[in-house]
Amino acid sequence: MPPIVPSQTPETVAQTDRPTRSPWLWVPSLYFAQGVPFVIVNTMSLVMYKRLGISNTDATFYTGLLYLPWVIKPFWSPMVDITRTKRFWVVAMQFLVSVGLLMVASSVRSKAFFQWSLIIFALVAFGSATHDIAADGFYMLSLSKHDQAWWVGLRSTFYRAATILGGGLLIVLAGVLETKNGLSPVTIPVQAEAPALPSKQLPQPVTAQDGQLRLLAQPSVLEIAITERTADQAKAIIEDARKSNKEHGFFDESAASKGTASTSWWSNHIGAPLSKYLFSPLGRLWAAVISDPLKAFLTAHFPKDAKAKPPEAGNVGIVALTLSKPLEPEQKIVANCDREKRGLEYLGLAKGDKSFQLMEGERLVFNSTNWNQPAMIAIQLDPKLKAASAAAFIASSGNIPVAWMITLFIMAGLFFAFSCWHGFVLPRPPNDGPVTSERSIAGEFFATFGSFFRKPGAPLAIAFILLYRLDEAQLGRVVPLFLLDGREAGGLGLATSQYGLAQGTFGILALTCGGLLGGFLAAKYGLKKMLPIMLCSMYLPKLAYILLSITQPENFLLICGGVAAEQFGYGFGLTAFLLYMLYFADGPHKTAHYAICTGFMALGMMLPGMWSGWVADIIGYKHFFVWVICSALPGFTLALLLKVDPQFGKKAATT
Repeated sequence: MPPIVPSQTPETVAQTDRPTRSPWLWVPSLYFAQGVPFVIVNTMSLVMYKRLGISNTDATFYTGLLYLPWVIKPFWSPMVDITRTKRFWVVAMQFLVSVGLLMVASSVRSKAFFQWSLIIFALVAFGSATHDIAADGFYMLSLSKHDQAWWVGLRSTFYRAATILGGGLLIVLAGVLETKNGLSPVTIPVQAEAPALPSKQLPQPVTAQDGQLRLLAQPSVLEIAITERTADQAKAIIEDARKSNKEHGFFDESAASKGTASTSWWSNHIGAPLSKYLFSPLGRLWAAVISDPLKAFLTAHFPKDAKAKPPEAGNVGIVALTLSKPLEPEQKIVANCDREKRGLEYLGLAKGDKSFQLMEGERLVFNSTNWNQPAMIAIQLDPKLKAASAAAFIASSGNIPVAWMITLFIMAGLFFAFSCWHGFVLPRPPNDGPVTSERSIAGEFFATFGSFFRKPGAPLAIAFILLYRLDEAQLGRVVPLFLLDGREAGGLGLATSQYGLAQGTFGILALTCGGLLGGFLAAKYGLKKMLPIMLCSMYLPKLAYILLSITQPENFLLICGGVAAEQFGYGFGLTAFLLYMLYFADGPHKTAHYAICTGFMALGMMLPGMWSGWVADIIGYKHFFVWVICSALPGFTLALLLKVDPQFGKKAATT
């Protein structure tokens, strides 16, 4: 086999005698820059399309496809390894993301903005996924094994900060800009009170008023009685509001019709034939061979507790919007309604209180014929809400395309700044060069994949990467359902505001602290010594959910403690997983091999999550958490069989 070495071009050896730059100058910003495009493409784009009137069907389907580059990035990762330096790829991809966001911003006001923005977002996604490959490779090339271990928790923290703060602040920024360039927003206070309130008269059409054009709300304060309704009763109220809005032309028919079964090209020519000739036969085969036998086994060995029928729906209140003056014949004003954010919600550090949910009237289009007709907004209470509570909703009518255009321009500028900053501060490790041999580029490309599977212990390593988080992949999908479900259904019956505090605040903080502590201890004692401890911390705290499901405590702080304990243990134990992937990927093709590891990691999280809810429905929460503990055994066993260098992660001894 011809030798494989990093090429020593002038670019890779230049300035090797310079002092090594402090990782504090580039690791935080590098991984923050890694997280921001991910949240822009996969989260912010969905909100943007929704605000711009794209149908839910089209928005969710096409933005879902935008996740694909991060799934398949291992397939082109060898190109990053065998062409140019990792430093070049990092800086170039950040510049590409900047240009892409600039182009998306420029397309927002065009007639075909949806098509053009999707194409450009796809390019941004591929650029960001390539940036991930190069950034991880550069991290391994530029830091010693000890520093890699020390920084692994911190880099995850800054990546998580990008996804949380980026997703929260960017959307808040766009929302603020929306309210600053249109009619004055209207605040609609909503009060949930008991006992039942007398029925209110339905909103009526208004007459023109003096003064500036503005939005009017009827009633000015919406009061909703805390009473239970059947699902059919609540649905009827919401459907009546939706029917009224449709009759008065408050829907943008051009947007609402997109993606429906009758008009969607995808549904008629792709979706329906695939369903008929591929998915349906495969579904029947899956049921006969796997799901039905597994269901019989689970039902026999993990019988589900009988449960009472929970309350079906919360009460619904109606508020109406109108304009104070008629519009010009061709003039349109789009009013958007959303719940007012509070506190940490602005930063994305807490989940919104969904005790009050907007069920109808999120986007309403006023014109010259319906300006004085009541545009219905339906707000529904959480059926678990028992005490008096209050919230506020805001109806705004700003220039939405301009708001999102400005937001994207700002992000384009930020990534241009990232590109310039990293072009200056990133070190130039002497071994950062194309991995070359006597093979052609195509031969080297395929040889990179082959060398991964020929690594010593590759089958064991791949099995470990796939199964180490088998328990967490299932638990993460079901925990929100368990926390929110009523006690009669086996859950803890948290209100959505409590869930947001427990999981979205305490849970995230504990996860972050666990990851940081894991990185620091692994750097001090080495991965091999810490691995058994991290294994126990990964799996044992999940016993908290067994206890919570058995005792169903009413003490909210006790519930938060259980959630935080599990998340802290998961963050601490995850450090071992990340470090092992760094350890296994080490070698001439470490950049591509680490990307392949992350591909197996994503697969190991995706597949178990798909069946977790089905298992929980069959056996109930108590037995599901026992099942989760049992499913941790394969990963635990494989981890004990791993061969790890005792010195990996530890600081080299000095003489």
